[in-house]
Amino acid sequence: MNDRLKALADAGVSIWLDDLSRERIESGNLAELVADKGVVGVTTNPSIFASALSKGEKYEPQVKELKTSGADVDTTVFELTTTDVQNGCDILLPVFEKSGGADGRVSIEVDPGKARDTEGTIELAHRLWERVSRPNLLIKIPATLEGLPAITAVIAEGISVNVTLIFSLERYRGVMDAYIEGLEQADAAGRDLSEIHSVASFFVSRVDTEVDKRLGEGHALRGTAALANARLAYEAYEDVFGSDRFTALEAKGANAQRPLWASTGVKDPNLPDTLYVTELVAPNTVNTMPEKTLEAVADHGEILGDRVHGTYEESRDAIAALEREGISYDEVVKQLEDEGLEKFDASWSELLETVSAELDKA
Repeated sequence: MNDRLKALADAGVSIWLDDLSRERIESGNLAELVADKGVVGVTTNPSIFASALSKGEKYEPQVKELKTSGADVDTTVFELTTTDVQNGCDILLPVFEKSGGADGRVSIEVDPGKARDTEGTIELAHRLWERVSRPNLLIKIPATLEGLPAITAVIAEGISVNVTLIFSLERYRGVMDAYIEGLEQADAAGRDLSEIHSVASFFVSRVDTEVDKRLGEGHALRGTAALANARLAYEAYEDVFGSDRFTALEAKGANAQRPLWASTGVKDPNLPDTLYVTELVAPNTVNTMPEKTLEAVADHGEILGDRVHGTYEESRDAIAALEREGISYDEVVKQLEDEGLEKFDASWSELLETVSAELDKA
């Protein structure tokens, strides 16, 4: 295993890949990344599937088979994506078993069109869980206000969840509360809490992209917002999962919901390309990276140990400094959640159009 990536893993960071495709699975590439780069999990989203399907000849045989059976576009998308996730889960099963269920996970997202529909999200989470039928699956549920009760309901039924699209500290606390409430309900129903796992995907780079756009070129505060926000999220994580409320569940086998740093590819060429990995090293975290970022960390990432503890006051100061510049934290995170949902909706539409064209061709 690469020395830099090993140092990252040794510091308590689980390395997950933010990508999945049939090509990656069938070529053996995913298995190689697990063996050589220390990848211990995979995340997907509508954008990733849209990209994979738009340029993947590997899907043609299954598309033809589904066309012959009379499947419509929605059914075809459901079958194609869940097949990839099943196969990804199978590759990562040994990691899952070795880690006691913490890692070796593959995530699949509910249709983003359900993001404002609590009951629709719960129903689709069940369908995905039953269809993939793998113990190392994570169902991705957006952290909208409507998503929070869905998270509680799904966790209560023993389904493991990756909560996605978290931008604000207030919403993150709501996510952790929803998870713990789900555990309490699961405990009351007599479920084995040790088998329920969850991660909370706190988005990083998009915060800098939006804030830096507002600051303008050359401003001294550029590149400070995302790290400050994520580090304060870790402080909130320690607070909630160190509480008496969670400790009581932990004594019954419950697992803490780990923070997952998402959107960690650096978009500003003036910032170091490993910034959102090397500067967010902390115990019991996950960092899901696009392959380009993973390769950059393996090549030249400087892993200097824990970069989160001891930064909380500095991080609060950074957010306060932005407020003094007229940049409203609440406004930024609200805009990012709305845009995040719009982007996933657009990718889902693109995915449906691509599959529709493939069905026509078949």
